[in-house]
Amino acid sequence: MEKYDVIVVGGGPGGYVSALRAAKYGKKTALVESEFLGGTCLNKGCIPSKTLLRHSEIIEDIKKAQSWGINTGELSFSFDEMLQRKDSVIQKLRNGINHLIRSGEVALYNGKGNIKPNKEVEVHTEQEVKRIQGDKIIIATGGSPAIPAIEGLDTATYHTTDTIFDIDQIPSSIAIIGGGVIGVEMANLFSSLNTEVTIIEMEKRIISTEDEEASKVLLKNLKKKGINVLTKQKVASVYQSESKKTVFVSSSNGKETAIEVEQLLLAVGRKPNLSAVEQLDIKRKGPFIDVNEYLETSMQDVFAVGDVIGGLQLAHVASAEGLTAVENLDEKRKQMNYSHMPRCIYTQPEIASVGMTEKEVKDKGITYKVNKQPLSGNGKALAMGETEGFMKIITEEKYGEILGVVLAGAHVTEMISQSASYMQLEGTVDELAELTQPHPALSEGIMETANALIGKGIHTH
Repeated sequence: MEKYDVIVVGGGPGGYVSALRAAKYGKKTALVESEFLGGTCLNKGCIPSKTLLRHSEIIEDIKKAQSWGINTGELSFSFDEMLQRKDSVIQKLRNGINHLIRSGEVALYNGKGNIKPNKEVEVHTEQEVKRIQGDKIIIATGGSPAIPAIEGLDTATYHTTDTIFDIDQIPSSIAIIGGGVIGVEMANLFSSLNTEVTIIEMEKRIISTEDEEASKVLLKNLKKKGINVLTKQKVASVYQSESKKTVFVSSSNGKETAIEVEQLLLAVGRKPNLSAVEQLDIKRKGPFIDVNEYLETSMQDVFAVGDVIGGLQLAHVASAEGLTAVENLDEKRKQMNYSHMPRCIYTQPEIASVGMTEKEVKDKGITYKVNKQPLSGNGKALAMGETEGFMKIITEEKYGEILGVVLAGAHVTEMISQSASYMQLEGTVDELAELTQPHPALSEGIMETANALIGKGIHTH
């Protein structure tokens, strides 16, 4: 039986990253993956969705440019070619990760991992079962789409966030159950492809875990695109006919509405993949694996990262967790810190945030200051024709510590790390205000907002 210093089970953004880092530290490392390297993010989620969302952005820009004197004639597009480009992007990144694993001296086992209590891992393939032994184990088995208990769903056809990119033609209409991050991104995408879109959300607003003002800006723009957004609504049942699905929706006051659509997408969250740990007696936190601040489970020398432990189920969070777990393999020297993790939503406009929301600050009873600057007066935003949105900074009142930043607008997902960097380095709003931003740039809004908070705003009152 081959023995390793570290065995990582799961080759997604938490798993393959931790395997490479462990190998760089000189540890004999094995990586077990049953499907493609890169996990859900690369193969079914982040990368395919962002590739297609880029297509939708181009389509919307072409439509917008008609009012600028740029006329291209009748707009047409090939969905087949869009899907081909999506697949080529995925394949290129898959090849890149495979190359990293090979050159990084990580032993790759293609098969389904099953972890034993003695830290032996069985790798099941169609042909055989291989057994390997590890001194340390990192569980990075990810998650899968949660399927809600809805009457009639078991007899209907539907897509999840893992299968939606397998479609081969654009639906005429689609109902998206769930108005969270993935739900609103998919609504944005299908709307640009001329699909009639309905979002059904149980909470009182979309992206309910994010800033309320950002939610309002996004809602306004989704409605402007013709997307039907139903909040405080619950799907009571689904009926499948030969070619259509009827979704019966009930509101909090008991009123029921029937919506007929061609396709149905479930986007209500993810559940952990626990098949690899069925034989382990490890503590759970709800459905997820429980870990301490060092990402170690209740079993000594067994760590867990990514969607399987819940929390912020984001690819870059899983990678950060994987790297942190590796730091703690031999001694507990680095606690996992989530306070400066950026959160991004790739709609139009984009939403990006870091730190606490204003509601969270209020709920904690912190005395704070807040300022919000609209993009409507920003020179670059005006030149781009992207004036929807704002930049908002929340600070602790006494010392000016930056507690949270919320950006809504074009390309803000590329800017949020600037604010996250200041927060991680314990910078104050005064220091952020002193940073000279290029002109013209959307990021000038951050400088203006910071200066307004300390009473030095130039273009603000």
